[in-house]
Amino acid sequence: MAHGTGALPQFIPSPPISSFHIGPLDVHFYALAYLVGIAAAIIITRRRWRAVGGDPDIVGDIALWSVPAGIIGGRIYFDITTPMNIPHVWYGVFAVWDGGLGIWGGIALATVVGLWRLRRHGVNTAQFMDAVAPALLVAQGIGRIGNYFNKELFGSPTSLPWGLEIPYQYRLSGGIPDKYLNFSTFQPTFLYELIFDFAWAGVLVWLGHHRKIKPPGLFALYVFGYSAYRIFEESLRIDSSVYFLGLRLNTYIASALAIIGLVWFWRIQRRPDREAPAPAPDSAPETAADETAGETAGPAGEPAGEPEPASASASAPASASAPSQEPHEPHDSESAHG
Repeated sequence: MAHGTGALPQFIPSPPISSFHIGPLDVHFYALAYLVGIAAAIIITRRRWRAVGGDPDIVGDIALWSVPAGIIGGRIYFDITTPMNIPHVWYGVFAVWDGGLGIWGGIALATVVGLWRLRRHGVNTAQFMDAVAPALLVAQGIGRIGNYFNKELFGSPTSLPWGLEIPYQYRLSGGIPDKYLNFSTFQPTFLYELIFDFAWAGVLVWLGHHRKIKPPGLFALYVFGYSAYRIFEESLRIDSSVYFLGLRLNTYIASALAIIGLVWFWRIQRRPDREAPAPAPDSAPETAADETAGETAGPAGEPAGEPEPASASASAPASASAPSQEPHEPHDSESAHG
């Protein structure tokens, strides 16, 4: 593609390398991007969990179990849905550094394992899911930088100034249709997703601070928003994929999850507020049954059935009704904050 008269190219150039060496160790930018994303997610979640009164040290334990589960789940999803992209070596099914993680499988298995650990700790799972939702988007966005270095996750050909240059050998290995092989610049869908992930994370944080969202409403919006975006992205991508009725498999999955996330959020917000926990026995207000028993038994523990003086009978309900109303005021106040 031709360059303009200025110094800047009229497209996004591909990076010349995808890894670097530290002694005998070959460090892939793809893996490095995900490690940075995971670290950022842990830091963000710790801050958000501490802000709602949670123990931030729990976040490290959850990550210790959820991150490996996410990698395993992501690789399993990739191997099942795109077997044509598995490297032809004996360890091909495990080669996560070769751009082979499916976000749906990763989030699914990581969520299941994370919920198991949260319940082991006795933590409010709904509140924790809301704390982690924006952090997941930030991690995913940073991870997309790794796709840039791998020269993957690009869309259809384009002549837009921000088109991504893809070298010919990567067009061949990317499994794109032959009719697109002679084009050199393509839609940078990795960049679109990076921008969306950061923007939607900001929206979730704003909603959490400015709107009363019942947990795990923010996590449900994460599922809805990201899935809805992926419908758009899948309409642009031309890399190898399993197709069904003319559409990419991920298009169906993204559509189903977008609907599930939206319905889930709607049901969460319609759910009535949970009642405040019952007060301790020594501070519990008199119940209606206690008042009835008191009226029947009479003052000073007189046996039931014995008539009491009219003056005592008239004053007992009045004296009993006053304390029975007082404790309810702080009880209602606790319910508003809970």
